[in-house]
Amino acid sequence: METRFQQAATHFLSSKRELLPFAPFPKASKRKDYEELPEELKEDLIRQGEAHLGETFAPLPATAYMAFQRTGNRADFEALYFARRHLLNAYTAAECIEGKGRFLDSIIDGIFALCEESAWQLPAHNSYERNAPQQILPDASRPVLDLFACETGAQLSCIYYLLKEELDAVSPLICQRIALELHERIVHPYLTQHFWWMGNGEEPMCNWTPWCTQNVLLSVFLTEQEDAVRRQVLEKAALSCDLFVKDYGDDGCCDEGPQYFRHAGLCLDAACDLMNQVTGGAFAHLYQWDKIKNIAAYIFHVHAEGRYYFNFADCSPLAGRAGVREYLFGKHTGQPQLMAFAAGDRQDAREEIYQDETYLLSLYYRMLDAFCNREIMAADRENAPKTDLFYPSIGLFLAGDGPFRLAVKAGDNDDNHNHNDTGSMTLYKNGKPILVDIGVESYTKKTFSDRRYEIWTMQSCYHNLPTIAGLDQQAGAAYRASGVETCFTEGKAAISMELDSAYPFPEKSYRYRRSVTLDKTQNIVLLTDQTDCRDVILNFITYEKPRLLEPSCLQVGEAQLLFRGAALQEIQTLPITDKRLQAAWDHDLYRLRLQMTEETFTMEIR
Repeated sequence: METRFQQAATHFLSSKRELLPFAPFPKASKRKDYEELPEELKEDLIRQGEAHLGETFAPLPATAYMAFQRTGNRADFEALYFARRHLLNAYTAAECIEGKGRFLDSIIDGIFALCEESAWQLPAHNSYERNAPQQILPDASRPVLDLFACETGAQLSCIYYLLKEELDAVSPLICQRIALELHERIVHPYLTQHFWWMGNGEEPMCNWTPWCTQNVLLSVFLTEQEDAVRRQVLEKAALSCDLFVKDYGDDGCCDEGPQYFRHAGLCLDAACDLMNQVTGGAFAHLYQWDKIKNIAAYIFHVHAEGRYYFNFADCSPLAGRAGVREYLFGKHTGQPQLMAFAAGDRQDAREEIYQDETYLLSLYYRMLDAFCNREIMAADRENAPKTDLFYPSIGLFLAGDGPFRLAVKAGDNDDNHNHNDTGSMTLYKNGKPILVDIGVESYTKKTFSDRRYEIWTMQSCYHNLPTIAGLDQQAGAAYRASGVETCFTEGKAAISMELDSAYPFPEKSYRYRRSVTLDKTQNIVLLTDQTDCRDVILNFITYEKPRLLEPSCLQVGEAQLLFRGAALQEIQTLPITDKRLQAAWDHDLYRLRLQMTEETFTMEIR
């Protein structure tokens, strides 16, 4: 394992140089800086605060916390929990912009509402070991550092940094209370206990590592802490960054998908940038490391069309708007292409960006956006052409030219947030979805249990994959594509693979090879499946309802699907009733099922 972050920290700490103050944006008392912000942005942020004036912070009863263990439902408690934090952020941003004290009482109510919560961790994360059973109620004497405990720490720290002078003028007890809770719930547990996401060597990490690490760093460096504490936190955070990066291939591909990249790669950038600022540039050289540059570029490459991204596993196709964070990662790593992509998306989003969950939850992101707004809204947004490429670390194939954008997932069924989807493809034509990946329903207790693959969206038969001899794919690293081959030329991009090893067949029962080609000269996508099994159902998930034009020709949206070697079995409607899926899809989806009739099946998509 490379230890580049740790080496940078060790080199700095051994030099005995002083840590610098962290000032990512001006404090609210610097009124001139706020007055110079763009008028439209100021109006938007004040309007959002005004829209909630008079709203109170709803209680979080113990029975709501207990409901996760009792019913498996996590959405109801989380709705109450996040509403409090969204409301507090809206009031704080509005007060910082306006500077008249109009929102201060509401902010104080919000601060005390959060400080008086028995715990900051979610019920679904209320355990002290990875994958251990959750306790029904939190132990207030023993905090758990989960994603949202750390996020809450960062939120209160940001308020402390921005508004300490104004809050102290009301009463010094307000910021003293914040400092007390941060020490008890974030700083002390971080330095004295080990939580799995910190990393301990070879154990695989995920987005939890940089997301929690970023927010612990913010909690410490946005508030007043002893120098020894800051140095300890810096050293520990650097090691966690190394333990996170070790699980990435040199190609920088995020196996959690673009939605989770925003809590993985982007949080890694925020952590690195903070450590770089407070050390006077000791981490700057890491931005020239090819792996870090590739991690940054990933989000540009997996962008499909418009608001859509190529999604696999638990990721949604609507993975959120790009904006200041992607722009800054591009800037840090010297990638104008990424900066232009992020600038264009931010320019199109305008005030819509503040309805994105990450901006609703993170006051830090809101304020970064505010003080980068003028630059990003004026930035070059030239749309650079996408590059056909293959990410070997994950087995992700991407290609696009003319009307089509195509992705094919090879690799295995052991990704973070895994679905059994090896060999599945997604396809867009003229910016509209044709063959899609459904994503995941609202998280419940079942989602992250040993019953995960009972959930229909996780199963291979609800992806663009075959059911072979009545069997669907299984989960685990052993269930993978083999014999993967790719070809990129001026006129085509192609991938082929053996899929039989992704299914639980007795040894050498069947052979199954899939090939997908984007022919750029003819503007067609060709899918070819070859097998010696006589019992194969081909499943295709479509955005629009397929219409049969001829016995072997279907219309799906703007695309025609011409197939040979199979017969239409049925077209099923997949009702989209779950709230999380409804956020991604504006109507029901469809499952097209074809029965293979020959050893070779072909589908030509025009």
